[in-house]
Amino acid sequence: MKGPLFYSKILLFGEYGIIRDSKGLSIPYNFYNGALKKSEEPTEEAISSNKSLRSFASYLEGLHTQQPELVTFDLETLKNDVETGMYFDSSIPQGYGVGSSGALVAAIYDKYATNKITVLENLTREKLLQLKNIFSQMESFFHGKSSGLDPLNSYLSIPILINSKDNIEATGIPTQSFDGKGAVFLLDSGIVGETAPMVSIFMENLKDKGFRAMLKNQFVKYTDACVENFLHGDMKSLFTNTKKLSKVVLNHFKPMIPEQFHAIWQHGIDTNDYYLKLCGSGGGGYILGFTEDLERAKTSLKDYKLEVVYQF
Repeated sequence: MKGPLFYSKILLFGEYGIIRDSKGLSIPYNFYNGALKKSEEPTEEAISSNKSLRSFASYLEGLHTQQPELVTFDLETLKNDVETGMYFDSSIPQGYGVGSSGALVAAIYDKYATNKITVLENLTREKLLQLKNIFSQMESFFHGKSSGLDPLNSYLSIPILINSKDNIEATGIPTQSFDGKGAVFLLDSGIVGETAPMVSIFMENLKDKGFRAMLKNQFVKYTDACVENFLHGDMKSLFTNTKKLSKVVLNHFKPMIPEQFHAIWQHGIDTNDYYLKLCGSGGGGYILGFTEDLERAKTSLKDYKLEVVYQF
């Protein structure tokens, strides 16, 4: 058996902000993917993945029983496949903010959900929200609290615009220009990040009135502006707002940025060679970079590995 491929994703804008109803923009990233498989000679990774799938299947059985109106699964087939060694074969790095658990959730829903909403239907806002809600509850098994956006992106494999918690839509993004100087890139921090501790730091910070005011008046404001600029291809304004966003994150989200990257982050702001922002919850994994001149950014960050995600 070999299931269809599900891709990683990148939340270009909206990390943490979407918890407070900012806009967000999530795009599929086809460089990494995963699929459900079985093998006669499983590797250590396959055995470990199978063990994790076993726990996940029990969790889904509970979800199926408690909320049959939300989602039901062909549990018999799922359990049988897990018993006979099924695993998730994935090139998506875990703890890197590119949606490794999201792809797995999408693959399981695709194969085992009954009455599933498919990509071929007219994807109304109601259907998208319903899918997001199902995925949110499924992915909570991995993170404790999930928005459901990563699996949604992986399942549909189209860019998703988040207007607010209850208003999401499929969207188009400006066509890439592969000879363009501007780029969005990933910078590998070399550290595995964990979502749950970062989210709990954020939730703790939300108790502070000053932090909430900063979120509303700066973080959400610049995030929303970046989403609008990007979708309308207004790159000049995009870089102005990304720089502001990068500053706010460095000043107020320090625990989410690995310490050895604080100076590099500041260097980008000072030189305008590039601007960095969080990719996912931070704490490690990838850092997202924006530059108007890719060659200049590469020179400036010559000690690091850059992966280009999008060129314009």
